[in-house]
Amino acid sequence: MTSSNRIGEIEEEEATPLLPNPEPEPTPDKVRSVTTKVPEAEVHVYKQGKGPIDVFKTGLGGWEQDQLEVREILDRFGFKSVYAYTPGSGRGVPIRFNPRNGRSLLTYTDGAVVHIDGEPKDSLISPITKILVGAALITLMIVLVMKETPGWAKKLNFSGGRFPPWVLACAVILFTRMRKRTRSFLEKLNF
Repeated sequence: MTSSNRIGEIEEEEATPLLPNPEPEPTPDKVRSVTTKVPEAEVHVYKQGKGPIDVFKTGLGGWEQDQLEVREILDRFGFKSVYAYTPGSGRGVPIRFNPRNGRSLLTYTDGAVVHIDGEPKDSLISPITKILVGAALITLMIVLVMKETPGWAKKLNFSGGRFPPWVLACAVILFTRMRKRTRSFLEKLNF
């Protein structure tokens, strides 16, 4: 009989909870939250010295949260490179960034105002057009310089006479030099 009493005692012990009564859920006035301020920098973006085309605030990144996210700026505005910029004196040194994470190598403080001048990406149409025009000009010069004009060139008869090769070479050099000078002249006049 003693063994049956022991079994009953064990059952009674298991019926009682092992843990104390759970605490009631916290009320909204007891909930605490912690907010931290993310360091920010104000960025003024210029495009080839003109602008600013955009002014925005961005969070600083990195382990110590003091680096500018340069790759995001490049992607957002379609730039191939960015430079430090001073509105009074112009473009400065390029802003270098880590190729792995896209953050600037220089550090910035919270609340800093950063002026950036960007160089836009080149379009794909421009180099292709230059290659095609160059190939057409070379073909044209070969036709003019050859001793016997091909049959298809005789049908076109776009030249009234023959030019010596040195005249053609001088014309090409003169054309390329004038094109470069005209481009810089037109940029100065803001055309």
